[in-house]
Amino acid sequence: MSTFALAVRDSSTMLRRNLLHVRRYPSLTLNLLLTPVMLLLLFVYIFGDAMSAGLAGGGGRDAYIAYVVPGILLMTIGSTVVGAAVSVAMDKNEGIIARFRTMAIHRGSILVGHVVGSVMQSLASVLLVGAVGLAIGFRSTDATVLEWLAALGLIALFALALTWIAVGMGMASPNAEGASNSATPLILLPLISSAFVPLDSMPGWFRPVAEYQPFTPAIETLRGLLLGTEIGHNGWLAVAWSLALTVLGYRWSTAAFRRDPA
Repeated sequence: MSTFALAVRDSSTMLRRNLLHVRRYPSLTLNLLLTPVMLLLLFVYIFGDAMSAGLAGGGGRDAYIAYVVPGILLMTIGSTVVGAAVSVAMDKNEGIIARFRTMAIHRGSILVGHVVGSVMQSLASVLLVGAVGLAIGFRSTDATVLEWLAALGLIALFALALTWIAVGMGMASPNAEGASNSATPLILLPLISSAFVPLDSMPGWFRPVAEYQPFTPAIETLRGLLLGTEIGHNGWLAVAWSLALTVLGYRWSTAAFRRDPA
């Protein structure tokens, strides 16, 4: 069997292992999924009318639903990949990764199984949160089929990037609790982005914090694709951030994996 075929076979086995863990222990995924759903309902039904005043042209709660859902969808990815960091840290702390090192399997398949499984979880979570958004009134009537495909591609690429970062955090953490704490910025960064309010409405001293981070261009791009509006330079920035984070997370994760266990 060729090296590539061996890698695919072993990666598929590791993927099945991780998906079985999700099925048997769904509480972690459900807890992480609860945060974006609750924030969506909170900002739409409690703050929606007030927050819509900051949008260009106002528009009330319906306009705010259209504005906030794309941000919540990407926040869902940040919340879901925390599970990947915790899962990797648990495997490392419990000696499972060390045991896999001694087996005749493709070494890269161990991390690939975690990454692919987490990306699949993220996409499933985005679909569930998107269904909640549709149920409360979100509509994407102006987006073309091509824009929908581009939106799905962006979501998948962003999920891949954040997953590799989360895996690196898990490999660098001494235990599951440390991994969960290390991955907290992936949940907090969307809160200080353009997910909930436009950049123009932010104070001048705070706006650069929200503008120069990966979530804001990704959110603006997804919002433009789903609503059929202009995305400007945000599309290139979102792709650049995603590729840079993917490379950084991959190199970080693989370097930590190759390092001799303590």
